[in-house]
Amino acid sequence: MRLTTYQTGDGNQLGIVTERGILDVAAAAAAAGVQRSITPDAVYGRGNAVLGRLRMLAESATDAALYLNEADLTYGPAVPNPGKILCVGLNYQKHAAETGATPPDEPVLFSKFNNSIAAPNEVIPLQGDWTRVDYESELGVVIGATARNVSVDDALDYVLGYCNMNDLSERRLQMLSGQWLLGKTLDKFLPLGPYVVTADEVPDPQNLAIKGWLNGELRQSSNTADMIFTVAEVIAYASKVMTLSPGDVISTGTPEGVIMGMEDKVWLKAGDEYSVEVEGLGRLVNRMVEA
Repeated sequence: MRLTTYQTGDGNQLGIVTERGILDVAAAAAAAGVQRSITPDAVYGRGNAVLGRLRMLAESATDAALYLNEADLTYGPAVPNPGKILCVGLNYQKHAAETGATPPDEPVLFSKFNNSIAAPNEVIPLQGDWTRVDYESELGVVIGATARNVSVDDALDYVLGYCNMNDLSERRLQMLSGQWLLGKTLDKFLPLGPYVVTADEVPDPQNLAIKGWLNGELRQSSNTADMIFTVAEVIAYASKVMTLSPGDVISTGTPEGVIMGMEDKVWLKAGDEYSVEVEGLGRLVNRMVEA
């Protein structure tokens, strides 16, 4: 199942991608007599527990009026309001090599905040003193069940689904103080979407092509098999030190091809467009503009 979020005058709404179009989940639920709120926040906050009901809703919705044309919609962030945003640094072998870093012995975790969330096709504002802005194509993981001290073997059972992410970074700020927060959690510096593809449709998250294009030029082309720490290992590791909750998101690291790893560094500027595509998850496109 593919979930998406789209914007309306009443805020972000949840949709299910079908062959007939985007099913308006709230309208379909109302038509079926469901009284519970069906907002994206409500669904992701309940996680895997509601997926079965969403599937039943999609299967039973026969009224054509419940379906929308995707081309007419303005996407919202695939997960508009995650409880936590965790990111993994230096998690691809070739990316660590291109930056001259020693591959870490344990996952390098850092956080972003919700101000960094952006929607597909949303413009990303760059301030004039942000002169070293970089792209990072990443596989995003959406947590679907409360996870605390879970094993690697069981970790993927706690995943609701997967999405594209772009972990945009301002490298000067990232390296300014010895920790990465300033350069990572700038406004709109974590676009994600356009879909959350449920875990049952992604049988092996460690065998997905991951690509990124700058203004149509292929810059990143790898496979999640190059991760140093697998999705399962990252979830298990994080769950040892914090409780992961439904609706939390994890951005699992970027492969080689970032600007920071190049000899001639031409950083992102207003007018540039970056596209991220993880196999099977659609395409995430955002354009940089002057703030």
